[in-house]
Amino acid sequence: MKQTRTYRWSDGRALTLGGPMRVMGILNVTPDSFSDGGRWDTEAAASRHAADMEADGADVIDVGAESTRPGSTALSAEEETKRLLTFLPSVLRASSVPVSVDTYHWQTADAALRAGAHILNDIWGLQQDHGEMAETAAAYDVPVILMHNQTSTTYDGDLIACMKEHFCRSIEIALAHGVKEENLWLDPGLGFGKAGGQNLEILRRLRELTALPYPFLLAPSRKRFIGAVLDLPPEERDEGTGAVCLWGQERGCAMVRVHNVRMVARMVKMTDALMQ
Repeated sequence: MKQTRTYRWSDGRALTLGGPMRVMGILNVTPDSFSDGGRWDTEAAASRHAADMEADGADVIDVGAESTRPGSTALSAEEETKRLLTFLPSVLRASSVPVSVDTYHWQTADAALRAGAHILNDIWGLQQDHGEMAETAAAYDVPVILMHNQTSTTYDGDLIACMKEHFCRSIEIALAHGVKEENLWLDPGLGFGKAGGQNLEILRRLRELTALPYPFLLAPSRKRFIGAVLDLPPEERDEGTGAVCLWGQERGCAMVRVHNVRMVARMVKMTDALMQ
């Protein structure tokens, strides 16, 4: 059984991992995200949605200012920071739970943490620069989520073994730049550098990953591989998302990242009661 980890921030917010399953609510302040692009890209809408997700059971709000869907247009660090800071102060005021920032630009991360964000969520697992993102996480002493990612779906060997090697590199980078080990969380990166069948293999073998001594975030929400199984568009994939979340919960994940917070928060709460 993994050790319980409790995080506390100077503004009074707190988060404990290792007990009940936690739920991270997705807040995309982008015009082009695959599932909800343009729905929350005004300051008022973003703040309202953050408050609504907290009321629905979100333990963390994850704010993203750049879409990472396949075929999306990458933003420069300057563009991403400008967009993010249009929304972040209002989101922080509207919510009382920790706020994470989904970015792989250290400049954006630095600006977000200075503005009051609590957690970094890096889809490249600190491997997209020369240590600056790791140094930023260390300087602010915040948790950082290290996601597995790569540019192709080709793996030189066993899929899970390759993912573990990637995680080892990310962890080495983090520790070498002063990030505390207790501040490291891992994410298998469903849908990133994986074809549909590879996502299912990862889920079937999830215990091989969650056996590692770090909390795992599982982020299946409305992903393409769910749509392929169910033959449904993104807006109709919430039941499939819920099924994957419960699968991950039973296999040792500490948190799930979802769009439909209310539904999943109720599902994982009931499952926690059954598992106890």
